[in-house]
Amino acid sequence: MKRNSLIGFVLAGVVLLWMLPRTFRLVYAQSGSARSGSAQAPHWGEGGVPQFQFDPDFPKVPSKWKLRFVSSVAGDSQGNVWIISRPRNVKSDESSTPAPPVMEFDSNGNFVRGWGGEGGPEYQWPSNEHGISVDYKGFVWIIGNADSKSNNPARLPNDNQILKFTKEGKFVMAIGRNNQTGSNATEVLRGATNMYVYPKTNELFVSDGYGNSRVMVYDADTGKFKRMWGAYGHKPLDMDQRPPRSKPKDDPWLAVSEVLQQFGSPVHDLKVSSDGLVYVADRGNKRVQLFTTDGKFLTEQFLGLDLPGESVGGLAFSPDERFLYVSGAPTKGFWILNRKTLEVLGTTEAGAPKGGFYHHMIGTDSKGNIYTVRVSGANNKGDVSHAPVYKYTFKGYSPKTSCAPCEPIRTEESLDSSYSHTGPTESQ
Repeated sequence: MKRNSLIGFVLAGVVLLWMLPRTFRLVYAQSGSARSGSAQAPHWGEGGVPQFQFDPDFPKVPSKWKLRFVSSVAGDSQGNVWIISRPRNVKSDESSTPAPPVMEFDSNGNFVRGWGGEGGPEYQWPSNEHGISVDYKGFVWIIGNADSKSNNPARLPNDNQILKFTKEGKFVMAIGRNNQTGSNATEVLRGATNMYVYPKTNELFVSDGYGNSRVMVYDADTGKFKRMWGAYGHKPLDMDQRPPRSKPKDDPWLAVSEVLQQFGSPVHDLKVSSDGLVYVADRGNKRVQLFTTDGKFLTEQFLGLDLPGESVGGLAFSPDERFLYVSGAPTKGFWILNRKTLEVLGTTEAGAPKGGFYHHMIGTDSKGNIYTVRVSGANNKGDVSHAPVYKYTFKGYSPKTSCAPCEPIRTEESLDSSYSHTGPTESQ
């Protein structure tokens, strides 16, 4: 969704400041007290934040292959790392050919396997590869977002399928049908971006994405549709179904509220925590929204309001789920948040390669290392001598500090567990 981004996001920042006290109360109420369960993430100013160091030797791509356009990255339960790339966007030469779109590496960067690129009688391989996820059973899920001539390098029917494979690349199941025109019908995906399987319910959550701007939920075994929702848990509306917007010059507050009532384009990623919270990267509106698995809105956090362009591209948890990592800043780094309160604890550059670039997606492994990917483009120059997959090795935590202002603001006693919030209403 295109809009006057600078004005809209500055005003959205004002809305965020109004909501902050409610935000911190809410997430604790949903997730349990600070004394229960495992150790809690720190609050802003207290130290104890993860530290990372860039690994220049990751990954070790076989020399016979060329890897330039990587769209997404994901870790699996064995500690390995999976990437999905766009080989059709790579020009082959005499010494190398495009790498296979799906590649697996161990945490040291050693190549394990690669496959994909060819369709079959029951599915079409994506024209524009976008997302990859490995579920708790070891199945590999991929998705494409080709939805027009501008992002359809193979000139195939639009990518409207979610594909499920074994780790060896054997096709298992497809959800959806290609060459759909796109609508809010439950059987139609349009410009979907990523997916995640929640083990406790065996449900597949999908960020659908560039065209439909909503969250979709399916049974991970059968592919049967179960439910969907939009921003704040509202009914998602297609772009052409959304009501006319107020003009900022007439009523700036109402204009901002109306924009935020629906996800922007794109909804770019989502993750589900072990305690049943769904984190959605609303890149179009520079925010992370938080829901229950049934689609009840809990709270949100805006990021990068002072930065040009879009932000909040990808989401990943630390292994202990104390921290939420958010990619998408058009810099060398990414944001580190307290996963339960969504407080921004800091950012890190971690010695990244020369030349700022947009971190498209982000993933973690079982050791706490972070992996990001760079999709090449006009604003994604970066260091082209390095494969566009970056590893940031976990190096422990920053020293704990005594921060007097933090104590009265963030203590458990100051949180009202009875507070609930459903987001701005249509009239706010």
